[in-house]
Formats: sequence, C-alpha cells, structure tokens
Amino acid sequence: MAHFSIGDMTRRIEKEWSNPKIRKEIMEFLEKNYRGYISLEDAILRFKKRDTKNLLPTELILTLVKREISKLGKKTLFIDGFPRNLNQISYSLFFRDLIDYRKDPDIFVLIDVPEQAINERIKHRRICPICQTPRNLKLFPTQKIKYDQENKEFYLVCDNKNCNKARMVSKEGDELGIGPIKNRLKMDEKLIQEIISLHGIPKIFLRNSIPVKNAKQYINSYEVTPKYSYKWDKKTKNVQIIEDPWIIKDSQGAPSYSLLAPPVTVSLIKQMSKILNI
Repeated sequence: MAHFSIGDMTRRIEKEWSNPKIRKEIMEFLEKNYRGYISLEDAILRFKKRDTKNLLPTELILTLVKREISKLGKKTLFIDGFPRNLNQISYSLFFRDLIDYRKDPDIFVLIDVPEQAINERIKHRRICPICQTPRNLKLFPTQKIKYDQENKEFYLVCDNKNCNKARMVSKEGDELGIGPIKNRLKMDEKLIQEIISLHGIPKIFLRNSIPVKNAKQYINSYEVTPKYSYKWDKKTKNVQIIEDPWIIKDSQGAPSYSLLAPPVTVSLIKQMSKILNI
C-alpha cells in the first residue's frame, strides 16, 4: 500500500521547481499529459502564485497526481486530500479506471474533525527549521521543553540528534489558525454532503471526537488526546509539564474529547474489513 498527500506532493514539487533538471522532467511530463480548459502556461503561473485560500486548477492537479501514481508502481493507493472541490468528485470516481492495472474496490474515507481541533493544531504547530519535523506545543511536544526568559515563552527542542537541539519555530501564518482556510473548510462540508449522496461506492465514516457525556461508554481514557501546559520553576530553573485531557467543542457545540490516532485507525480497519469481506 502507498499513501501520498496532494498537499505534500504540491509542496515538494514547489521545492523541486528550483532544480533545472527536475523542472525540465516535470515540464516534459505536463506537456505530454496535461489536458485542461486553461493553457498549461496559465496553470503553471497559478501554481507559482498559489496560496492557502485558492485551489490549483483541477486539471493540473490531476496531471501531477498521474505523474505521482506512475512513480509508485502497482500498489493499493491511499490518496490524501482529494477531492478538494465539487467538480473534483466526478474525477475522483474514475481514479481506479485511470490507474487501470487492478480491479481493487475504490472507497471514500470521510473524517469528521471539529473546527476547534483544526484551529488549535494549526495555532500551536511547531516545525524544526533543520529537519522540518512537525510537533505541537500544546498537543504533541518533544521530549525537551525550554523556557525563553527574555521573551517569556516556552519552546520545543527538536528530538533529532542531527539538529543540535534546534529550537522549533512556528510557520508564518499559523498564528491565524483556520482563518486563511475558512472557505476551504466550508467547501469540505459541501463535499462531504455531496459524497454521502453518491450511490455505488462504499464509504467509511471516521470521527475525531466523542462527546464527554458518552465517552465512558465507548472509549478508554488512554484513547483521549492529552493537552499540555507548562510552568516555569524559578527555583530549580526547570519547566514543569502539566497533562490534562483535551476537551473541545464538536460540530454541534457539545464538549468533546479529541481522539488519538490509534482508535480512529482501528475504526478505519474495522469498517474497511467489513466492506472488503475479510
């Protein structure tokens, strides 16, 4: 099985574009395979000027996905982040036929994540400036947390030994949370409703949260995402780490626990096994 993310693919190609040799290879593939209602030159221009608010032309994304698939070989594919708008749904239905090397069933996986969870994961995200490893100051800290006495703020130290205890930093714009992607989130809601109404294709529904009032009935405490806060001990010059269950409001406004990845993954496996009759 191979997993690839549309967003990761786009960011990687954006970095590779500065390499003349790779850029030439990408352009040759696009010139041979691109089909669309806007010229390839205009599509490339939009790619260079892309931002979080605007989606890239669907036809360009499809061609880049085709390039990615051609490199992966004959594997079951888990495509993350597609479709991103309504007109991409019909394209996604034909991915299996486009790949055309096996007759594996195609399945939509729909994940319900409360906006508050997305917002805080973005706001508190930290990245190592050297190895680019992501962590989260509030939800997924590193082993070492330090305190900047001058700026009076806590910060994470990268766990990678090759990074020489680099201070992890926030990405530009992360302090805005979901603000810049509000329109995309609204579109995601429409997409989910549209996909739910489709016939002839199995669907897997995953929830990232569970109301606090129902939690004891369905989950164990170790399945709940913890949140971390910190205190600076002036006497010992050490950072005190405080761990509590992370409580957010779900899409209906109910106080809810956010789940860790393993229980959601178990739900994915159970539903997929049922669909595949295995």
